[in-house]
Amino acid sequence: MRRVAAERAKRLLIRSFLAPQSSSVVSSPSSFLSSSSAAAMSTASTPVVSLDSINPKVLKCEYAVRGEIVSHAQLLQDDLKAKPGHHPFDEILYCNIGNPQSLGQQPVTFFREVLALCDHPSILDRDEIHGLFSADAIARAWDILDVIPGRATGAYSHSQGIKGLREAIAAGIASRDGYPCNADDIFLTDGASPAVHMMMQLLISSEKDGILCPIPQYPLYSASIALHGGSLVPYYLDETSGWGLEISELKKQLEDARSKGITVRSLVVINPGNPTGQVLAEENQRQIIEFCKKESLVLLADEVYQENIYVGDKKFNSLKKIARSMGLGDKDISLVSFQSVSKGYYGECGKRGGYMEVTGFSADVREQIYKVASVNLCSNISGQILASLVMNPPKPGDESYESFTAERDGILLSLARRAKALEDAFNNLEGVTCNKAEGAMYLFPRIHLPKKAIEAAEAANSVPDTFYARRLLEATGIVVVPGSGFGQVPGTWHVRFTILPQEDKIPAIISRFKAFHESFMEEFRD
Repeated sequence: MRRVAAERAKRLLIRSFLAPQSSSVVSSPSSFLSSSSAAAMSTASTPVVSLDSINPKVLKCEYAVRGEIVSHAQLLQDDLKAKPGHHPFDEILYCNIGNPQSLGQQPVTFFREVLALCDHPSILDRDEIHGLFSADAIARAWDILDVIPGRATGAYSHSQGIKGLREAIAAGIASRDGYPCNADDIFLTDGASPAVHMMMQLLISSEKDGILCPIPQYPLYSASIALHGGSLVPYYLDETSGWGLEISELKKQLEDARSKGITVRSLVVINPGNPTGQVLAEENQRQIIEFCKKESLVLLADEVYQENIYVGDKKFNSLKKIARSMGLGDKDISLVSFQSVSKGYYGECGKRGGYMEVTGFSADVREQIYKVASVNLCSNISGQILASLVMNPPKPGDESYESFTAERDGILLSLARRAKALEDAFNNLEGVTCNKAEGAMYLFPRIHLPKKAIEAAEAANSVPDTFYARRLLEATGIVVVPGSGFGQVPGTWHVRFTILPQEDKIPAIISRFKAFHESFMEEFRD
């Protein structure tokens, strides 16, 4: 019986393997592995993150200063190394960004001496130190180290910045303006940009919140507003009056925004102007302050170029100084001022130092600003130290004073000469008009492009001033930023051109630009 049962079972087993499998039969191990691999491959072929899935605010954000033209320039720079002599130029000249030391400007000796001593304090105890560093740099380093907990420049600090350094900055502001400054109003940041982002986070809650921004404007503002989901409310500077800021234009744009249901929260003022280089007159500043007070707007004052003034009939006055001179205090106007170690005569872009002075906000709102600052723990300590030095440079009687003033004045006077040389060169070209650079680090010439050039740009699916800038780069190696990246009156075209290449290179830059522009205008002559 056992043998019969065994034979029967054997026949049934063989029959089951030979019979066709129905859809209800469980797959064999090999077919299961095969289907699993196919599923994995299908999943792998679909990106986890794509342009369709990322935050649309990131897609909306643009920053032309490091945009398409700069990316192309970097490729050309690599090509120059790989194929010397392959292009009609032998170097890329980055005239697109305010980055002075990248173009040959030397750091200020006093600032770097103090930084070196603070970062390596053990050398302060060596006998030979007095032969290597100035006495006032040594004394300043000791003063700074004494206010840093544990004298540890590699440690986190208070989220607003080291208190003693904030006190030094507040003293510098008070000396500059002639009015008191409270160290608790100072928030030290990694350059001015994080401070701007912080204020946009505070002020913008939806696309119905608007920020009045100058056009042309520094793209940090349009980018930050886009990232935080707000609406940029443009007000146009008047190119025909030297990029003047007209209160009538502010009123017009404010009323237009409000009619569309936008709550305008603040007004951005850039003084001296970027990219336009104008310096605001005192009377104009008073009008701006009165406008903000009347319309209950937070005044955001970008004053990072306050040391860069090139004309004798203008001088820098902070908007806070003007407000205080009008008798307005914290209860009258909310005002945030931005400063950076990246600009001026110091040009310490890579050190990432800066601050914002926050006045006219209630205690509970200030707590929220501090909370946002705390998320980033603190700004870097070298940048904090530099910000305190920039606002408190050597004074008469200090050992470094004469050498410091010689360095500072040499840089600023050279920048003024470069600005004038480029301005004159632009204005001598066919189809180019350029306002005077009263301050900052840029010229913003208008290029009156021929109709054929505009049509050629459209055929190449390019914005006309981007088309011009790309052709300029490919012919000369000169990198500029198209005016469309800053905003401009529709139908006008510009480029932003820094005045930062070293003075001995300016004649060659002018020569290259002139030859290109004349050839371009001839090629596309109507």
